[in-house]
Amino acid sequence: MQAAQNAGVSLSKVRSTIAEFVAFTFIGYFTIGLALAVLPFFIYHDLGFSTMTAGVVISLQYITTFLFRGYAGSIVDKKGPKPAVIMGMIGFAVSGALLVVAYLCKGIPALSLSLLIVTRLTTGFAEGMIGASPINWAILAVGDEHTSKAISYNGIGSYGALAIGAPFGAILHHNFGMSAMAGLIMICGIVGYYYARGKTPLKSTSTAPRQPFIDVFKTVTPFGVCLALGGLGFGTISTFITLYYSQLGWQGAVMCLSTFSISFILGRLFFEDYINRYGGMKTAIFCLLTEAIGLAILWQAYSPHIALVGACIAGFGFSLVFPALGVEAVKLVPASNKGAALGGYGLFIDLSLGITGPLVGLVESTFGMGHIFMFSMVLVFTGFIIAVLINYWQHKGEIPVR
Repeated sequence: MQAAQNAGVSLSKVRSTIAEFVAFTFIGYFTIGLALAVLPFFIYHDLGFSTMTAGVVISLQYITTFLFRGYAGSIVDKKGPKPAVIMGMIGFAVSGALLVVAYLCKGIPALSLSLLIVTRLTTGFAEGMIGASPINWAILAVGDEHTSKAISYNGIGSYGALAIGAPFGAILHHNFGMSAMAGLIMICGIVGYYYARGKTPLKSTSTAPRQPFIDVFKTVTPFGVCLALGGLGFGTISTFITLYYSQLGWQGAVMCLSTFSISFILGRLFFEDYINRYGGMKTAIFCLLTEAIGLAILWQAYSPHIALVGACIAGFGFSLVFPALGVEAVKLVPASNKGAALGGYGLFIDLSLGITGPLVGLVESTFGMGHIFMFSMVLVFTGFIIAVLINYWQHKGEIPVR
């Protein structure tokens, strides 16, 4: 009885400790969510640019995210996560200030769009620095045995923040204008900066030799490819759902994105232990197939209510893809390279979300809005097939398992 109580207290302590660091992820992705439902509409309706342009501008964020993931991972391994988190929070604050200026220049569409591009690139820098840093900070605090839990809770923080931030940003924009939403982004960055300044710095004590980042990147690439394909479903929903609903004459696009995010969170909360119970690859295989089914329902939806069902299933399916594949990827590198491994692995979700805008925008402009979820469904299903092959190769010993 006493042992059980101690285990419960220990688990509770682990969860609360992880939550202290996941708070940085929540702050960062809350600011991203604030702009997510507003900017495509602003670019298309207020500035008068095409859906393709809106998709490209939104996706530009992921260029700098992609470029700075590896840099952030290197900082984490050498100096600890704290410096990377602090730089990320400064980036979010600056992006909010730039967004205020872009809104004030809306009377000159070309200038406003140019400022939005700089804003998105700055946001991408901030996301790149914050991406895997809180996960590593949490793992350093609670131990490697809680890696899957740290990754899962970090995802809850990010998608929970998106679920709250997207509708809240839309409400602020509707009632007070985009400058109020942009001002809140700036405030969140400043609050996050001071919160990070007050946290105890931690860094890895491993004496194992560090591998070059390119070698770590090659190791995690098979898992990252599956993640990238799985991320296209979320990218399509987050970038195009407002325009998709608008073209069909439906109401409640933000609710669809929130439904996806809430389902994602519930999947992580109630099924996170399945990764340890059944293994990362089996969990990822099931999740990718489920996500593809949800996207198929979205593709065939004839009413917003059916679309919500599809978003719910897709969100549940995507919920464990990142931690399931991430656990498998991190197993293959030394402890001294965990920051680089998570950073390199995270590059693939940035790549996925970065190409979603122009790629799906091209599909929309060529075949029509009704085909975007069919396209993303096919790519997610391709990720499912690759995950099946990786699992097979692992059992054959062609991919080493530690």
